[in-house]
Amino acid sequence: MSEFRFTEAELEETALEWLEEVGYEVVSGSQFEPNQELSSRESYADVVLVNHLRMSLIKINPELTIDVIEDAIRQVITLSHPDLMTMNRSFHQFVTDGIDVETREGTENVTKKVWLFDFKNPENNEFLAVNQFVIREGDTEKRPDVILFVNGLPLVVIELKNATNENVGTSDAFNQLQTYKSSISSLFKFNEMMIISDGFNTKAGTISSNEERFMVWRTIDGKNETETFNTQLEVMIKGMLNPKVLLDLMKHFILFKDDGKDTIKILAAYHQYHAVNRAVEETIRASATDGDQKIGVVWHTQGSGKSLSMVFYSGKLIQRLNNPTIVVLTDRNDLDDQLFLTFSQSNELLRQTPKQAESRDDLKELLSVQSGGIVFTTMQKFSADEGTTMTTLTDRRNVIVMADEAHRSQYGFSGKLSQQGDDDYVMKYGYAKYLRDALPNASYIGFTGTPIASTDKSTKAVFGNYVDVYDMTQAVQDGSTVKIFYESRIIPLELSEGLSLDDQVSEIMENQEEYVVSKSKSKWTRLEAVSGSQSRLETLAKDFVEHFETRQEASFGKSMIVSMSRRIAIDLYKEIIKIRPEWHSDNDDKGKIKIVMTGSSSDPESWQPFIGNKARREKLANRMKDNDDPLQIVIVRDMWLTGFDVPSMNTMYIDKPMRGHNLMQAIARVNRVFKDKEGGLIVDYIGIADSLKEALQEYTPSDQEQAGVDVAEAVNVMMEKYDLITELLYGVDYDDFNSEKASIKMKTLNNTMDYVLGLGETETKRFKDLVTEISKAYALCATEEEAQSINAEIAFFKAVKVALMKLDITGTKPTQQQVDEQLKQLISKSIVAEKEVVDIYASLGIEKPDLSILSDEFLAEVRALPQKNVAVTLLDRLLRGKVKSIQRTNLVQSKKFSEMLDASINKYNKRTIETSKVIEELIDMAKEMNEAMKRGEDLGLSRDEIAFYDALADHETAKEVLGDDELKAIAHELTKTIKENMSVDWNVKDSTRAQMRVAVRRLLKKYGYPPDLQKMAVERIVEQAELMASGLS
Repeated sequence: MSEFRFTEAELEETALEWLEEVGYEVVSGSQFEPNQELSSRESYADVVLVNHLRMSLIKINPELTIDVIEDAIRQVITLSHPDLMTMNRSFHQFVTDGIDVETREGTENVTKKVWLFDFKNPENNEFLAVNQFVIREGDTEKRPDVILFVNGLPLVVIELKNATNENVGTSDAFNQLQTYKSSISSLFKFNEMMIISDGFNTKAGTISSNEERFMVWRTIDGKNETETFNTQLEVMIKGMLNPKVLLDLMKHFILFKDDGKDTIKILAAYHQYHAVNRAVEETIRASATDGDQKIGVVWHTQGSGKSLSMVFYSGKLIQRLNNPTIVVLTDRNDLDDQLFLTFSQSNELLRQTPKQAESRDDLKELLSVQSGGIVFTTMQKFSADEGTTMTTLTDRRNVIVMADEAHRSQYGFSGKLSQQGDDDYVMKYGYAKYLRDALPNASYIGFTGTPIASTDKSTKAVFGNYVDVYDMTQAVQDGSTVKIFYESRIIPLELSEGLSLDDQVSEIMENQEEYVVSKSKSKWTRLEAVSGSQSRLETLAKDFVEHFETRQEASFGKSMIVSMSRRIAIDLYKEIIKIRPEWHSDNDDKGKIKIVMTGSSSDPESWQPFIGNKARREKLANRMKDNDDPLQIVIVRDMWLTGFDVPSMNTMYIDKPMRGHNLMQAIARVNRVFKDKEGGLIVDYIGIADSLKEALQEYTPSDQEQAGVDVAEAVNVMMEKYDLITELLYGVDYDDFNSEKASIKMKTLNNTMDYVLGLGETETKRFKDLVTEISKAYALCATEEEAQSINAEIAFFKAVKVALMKLDITGTKPTQQQVDEQLKQLISKSIVAEKEVVDIYASLGIEKPDLSILSDEFLAEVRALPQKNVAVTLLDRLLRGKVKSIQRTNLVQSKKFSEMLDASINKYNKRTIETSKVIEELIDMAKEMNEAMKRGEDLGLSRDEIAFYDALADHETAKEVLGDDELKAIAHELTKTIKENMSVDWNVKDSTRAQMRVAVRRLLKKYGYPPDLQKMAVERIVEQAELMASGLS
């Protein structure tokens, strides 16, 4: 049966066809060889098409002189800095802000602005898609699959991988780009984005993105999302890389962010791009003279980049609305600080520095300007001191109020009488009314990570309807977030008669502020007392430590405990460090567990060591975000439950009644993407299941399936995979895998591995896949009784899988995820020790071979192995590695041995020959390879000369006619001739290849090589010469 193949070259051709459809001119890289009339390059080191850049700048900037244009080109070409990211950042400023050129007009020095791109008129720019563009930097030569040049500048690099080869994928494309970044870095100082694709999976990122942050682009028109994998590359090209969107992304949707250690370059995801553009258009409508001032609400689920969406929105709005004043509104100081930091780090995109209003007077002062400014303030600054009306702060219409978490109950218009003293009543209104009083002509937009409740009329009255929705389901599908799982481990309260966690208590807790708590002090005190009893906290601490440590054995992750009160947080901390005193440290720079809370000098003296100022909280936040820092657990009451992102946080332990938006925001702390994190886990100690279900009623139906997934689901998947694995291993006895004797464990491992190999290639792959799947399921339910009961067996299965993978010592390089999987092979310390499975040769009791030798002693050890299937697989892998090594230098010999090897393994797979006979054939073949590699020395020929000798002597007739001495003389002269005729890229130039063939034919004719064999010999020699050239490059 013929094999369907869709090669990398065909995928490249397909991508170029789609690029042509959206407006790119497709050009072969061979047209840009140096010093050709139209190439625009002087050498292979040039990555900018200078002639194309010059012509484009003249067209875009018609009012400027050629001297000014040339000065701008010089600034682009000579851009230099030891740090690639710094260069890239400087170039991006040229992209967005243009290039300033000093020149003289008459007797005056003036500054002219040169624009690299015409953002308003995309058709005024030149878009080229160039494939196989050769770049040489130092001694390194590379040719990326496709580079997109806009006005001669290489802005996008696309790396493609074979769509039908199961051994390669987007990870390989990502790794290839990382290699390019280091070996041809000059290309990437101009790079705006990078694309990786294997035909089915296609993702985009920037030069600083790790692999997890390369994201899909799911829509072409921003309205209809495409979910099928086989269209991802087409959607990326037509939806993201079409000229109009590409220019828009470059101008408004890329920012650089300094996190204190590194600079990262951020590219907006598709949902951010389209939401922001919709919001900008709605803002223009709502803020017009006849507009309703209600822009709408953007609901983007927690963890999907809502804060950055707000930044991108502000940046584009500033330019579209001619510099309006933007008021960013939050409802808590800590949220204000977090969002303000994000905006401050984005000042290059915003082209201004945001400011925080310290008081109402300060807010009025900041709003007194006629235009411009980004002002941060809290909602509490909008309230009337006296009477029922707040003073107008500004009546300008070019003010946009952007509210973070625009669903709070405080955004109300309605009033209620509030008693002050015995006989005095005052009418108080919700903040929405005071906002309107203070900013009567402003327009309002809300951003939220949770949906607006169906019963919430106030929020829609202030902001309007949804502008854009990006829910949890979409975020999980796109890889923007991970699923959240729920586990109930409720520790009963010691309730006195008549006290329960009813709706009133939940309402008390909803706002989580001190002044709210104090209003219901009596009930709060009683509830807090029973929740924080010593006996209950002792039980909770013991359970937490066991659960946390079991989770850590399964997968690395940081954790957060949410307590009802500061007292309970402190008491729980003390109970935990009684069990694990080594986790404690008085030093904020050390210790595994910390409490994050506010307080004052009036708090009890015993609380003071745990109370910290803003600087302390920032220090602990930085420690928590550092994956290498030993701080892994924090206990909080209110702090860090919103807006605090630690991607590695995978578990939240909740011992506090919460509901609605507050609950959904809190649990989203564990939904961030991090390496191979399969999901976040919520551990419920207090009983939030009903509140969770209630909160989810406001979400989309698919979201209700995504959040709070019961751990039982993971248990079911784990047990299903367990049954399938044990069925697969039915014919092998592995009961001794947990023996106390290392030798018995090792023997059991090897026998099981041999049995799996004996099942054939398909079932071996199925076994590996099943082990991967059961490992992922286990990581999500490791503390469950069912998981604990098969913990040891899962560890053994993983050890067998890793040992099987170790046999493939010369195959395709594993992805980073596969490497991580190998390193985490043992869940339980009681199973096979790591050193027993990492080195497969030591496990089998034989010396690790030198591939260049494959000594007789090593082959004898393999022959003696009792596990015959392992022996065959091991020899197959080793010999394929040997063939691959020979292939780099000797085409004829590698083909010969490759065919021999395939024939032997085919007989083995079809079971038409005994396993022991296959082993003998393979051992004989190994010896023949060793002898073949010594032939050069015996004949007095170099490595290149023996390769050409074999190419000449491949036909017996030629050897009979000419003899060894004559063939040796031809090989010697042939090697010299070929090296003399090699020029840069001779193998891709038809003219140079023809010259090479002519030189070879002359030489063969000179020595009387049989005429009827010359054509075949020339082809073999040229093919061998190409191998030689690749070895030299």
